[in-house]
Amino acid sequence: MTTFVFPTIAFQTEDRAADGRVTGKLDGKPDAKLDIDQRVAEAVRRGLSSRPRRLPPWLFYDQAGSRLFDEITSRPEYYLTRTERGILAAHAQAMIARAAGPVRNQRGANQPPRLRITELGAGSADKTRLLLKAVVERQGNVLYEPVDVSASALDAARERIEREIAGVVVAPRVMDYTHGSRRGLKLEPTHADERRLVLYIGSSIGNFDPPEAMRLLKRVRAGLKPGDGLLLGVDLVKDEATLLAAYDDVAGVTADFNLNLLARLNRELAADFYLESFAHRAIWNVSESRIEMHLESRIAQKVRLTALNLEVEFAQGETIHTENSYKYRPRQAETVLAEAGFAAAGSWTDERGWFAVCLGRAE
Repeated sequence: MTTFVFPTIAFQTEDRAADGRVTGKLDGKPDAKLDIDQRVAEAVRRGLSSRPRRLPPWLFYDQAGSRLFDEITSRPEYYLTRTERGILAAHAQAMIARAAGPVRNQRGANQPPRLRITELGAGSADKTRLLLKAVVERQGNVLYEPVDVSASALDAARERIEREIAGVVVAPRVMDYTHGSRRGLKLEPTHADERRLVLYIGSSIGNFDPPEAMRLLKRVRAGLKPGDGLLLGVDLVKDEATLLAAYDDVAGVTADFNLNLLARLNRELAADFYLESFAHRAIWNVSESRIEMHLESRIAQKVRLTALNLEVEFAQGETIHTENSYKYRPRQAETVLAEAGFAAAGSWTDERGWFAVCLGRAE
């Protein structure tokens, strides 16, 4: 059973347990100590009121979740980051040269345009530095526009990149690129002699269901000019054991990452999730070609989210679906890009064929 009413925003905490649980009461007073993010509140209310229950993966990335994800990427089971980094290290210069391409000036001579780099979901921009260095080597300097919902992550990335790579000017854009107008992302127009190269690496596109992924790619395309490019990183289908290990590491870091989502609801919405009563589950859904992450209720239990006036009853074994990670088949990414309005301009993979980085050119 799930019941709820529209939330009263004013809230005052009463207690915080050692495991992160928070109990409290709504008091309706303007001097409340807890400010509710309405986007978080609405997503949680909608997701936990649905059947099956689900929560959107962007809720993972509070400060603690971002730190845990960085730790995941260094785990030996998590091949994605190091495999993509290897591809970029080996082919960054070729990618940048292909993205720029020659254009004709008014006298008819071929002259390569300058590139401006825009990255969606930039986060710490760790792998991006390989591409930025290649652009600086090619044209001397570059304007880099990292786009992310986290202002703190963007500030950290700007400080690090401008310190480590001379010639890069960082212009962060705090923006939720996953929502917005079909007319495209709201970005500063490029100059006449510039091409924009949008980076969407890290297999982030895999977190979207196919229709959602297509809508996102079309929105990116709508904001580009002919000749601009999109560099897309996708994880490829491989054996089930390797896939499952990447999302359920022996050290339990991915489990902590998944469970931190509930801890975040305890902190921000005064929920009383008892973390030890939920278990991390990773499942390979072969028919959908995706890894699914769930939080499974170990017991029959009721959870209250005080800040939402919401109570949720879980049966033993019932799950909250927290993430999908779609795995692409060879050439599938190029087909998807073509449908979104991008011509295939290049594709690079690792020796094992585990990961691909594909370049599409706006037509």
